Amino acid sequence: MILSTIILGILPYLSSGVIDTTNVETLGLTMTDDTKTVTIFSPNDETHHYANGVVMTAFKDVLYCMWQSSQTDEDAPETCVMYSKSTDEGETWTKPELLAAATDSSYCTSGGWIGTKDTLTAFINVWPKGMQPVGGYTYYIYSRDGETWSEPQPVRMADGRVMDGVMEQDPYPTADGRTVGAAHFQPGLHVAPIYTDDPTGHGGWHRAQMTVHDRGKQSQELEPSLYQQRDGTLVMVFRDQNSSYRKMVSLSHDRGETWTEPTVTNIPDARVKQSAGNLPDGTAYLAGNPTEAKRRYPLVAMFSDDGIRFDKALLLRAGGSDLQPQRYPGKAKTLGYSYPKSMVYNGRLYVAYATNKEDVECTIINIKTE
Repeated sequence: MILSTIILGILPYLSSGVIDTTNVETLGLTMTDDTKTVTIFSPNDETHHYANGVVMTAFKDVLYCMWQSSQTDEDAPETCVMYSKSTDEGETWTKPELLAAATDSSYCTSGGWIGTKDTLTAFINVWPKGMQPVGGYTYYIYSRDGETWSEPQPVRMADGRVMDGVMEQDPYPTADGRTVGAAHFQPGLHVAPIYTDDPTGHGGWHRAQMTVHDRGKQSQELEPSLYQQRDGTLVMVFRDQNSSYRKMVSLSHDRGETWTEPTVTNIPDARVKQSAGNLPDGTAYLAGNPTEAKRRYPLVAMFSDDGIRFDKALLLRAGGSDLQPQRYPGKAKTLGYSYPKSMVYNGRLYVAYATNKEDVECTIINIKTE
């Protein structure tokens, strides 16, 4: 009983009055003067019209952004991974280039990045066509200059086996050199925390211990992100497929090797992928759609000094006139700001996402004075 009380006592929660869920367009929040949005890619009649899974990183003073891309529909057979670069801290971006192509037997989606001093690694989630239940594998390619890429190789577990799952897009680097993340393992999509001490992330992955709630083809918990509390506790934040419209969380006190059973919190969520992390001063943040409904606007960042009590929130993108019209309809092209992922670079918080699942965009907040 004492142990349970201690664990429950450090679960994150949203303070009363921080957001107003009855305000559909803004949740009662405002943007700061230091908030701006840039467009990385916008479709036209000559390009693909579907985009999602937007993920950014920085490597050798250049910003990189990857996303999954297809002609019209989500997870179409031609789905590939595109990327773009910025040499001016995200103000302008290059014309998108192909990072990973679909094949006759599989399509691919964005799996995120890991950068070291000398190597930039891109993870590619590969989805074999016809696999039932739907699942996949993770491959990687790497570059020394961000332009020339290696041939794809499978990501491997610590025992040498190929990782039989797709990686979540934002593995978290801890201060002591470990990388902690998550993958959705076959059969189907059953999430589990993973960790490695290989700085490149190419191999050495361990599947951590965590009890999840099985829903048959997938787990109730999906698409997590990570941050750290002041005492070093790792917090994994999940989408809840059981439609509580609340975030679920799990805690690890041993560098990601074992985790508590995921628990539903009071933090609203649109049952979507979100992003979490820490600012340089240790402040924890959650970026996503805290709407208590299946609605992907507005886009909000919530902050906590200790990683437990989230008592501040900022508006990143609003509904209404701030949400541009969707120009190209397609399968599963949800309106709003989908699947944000984030990073901190040079005193700025970058939150990247797909607007209406067609525009690749990023909202940037100056955090030097936050």
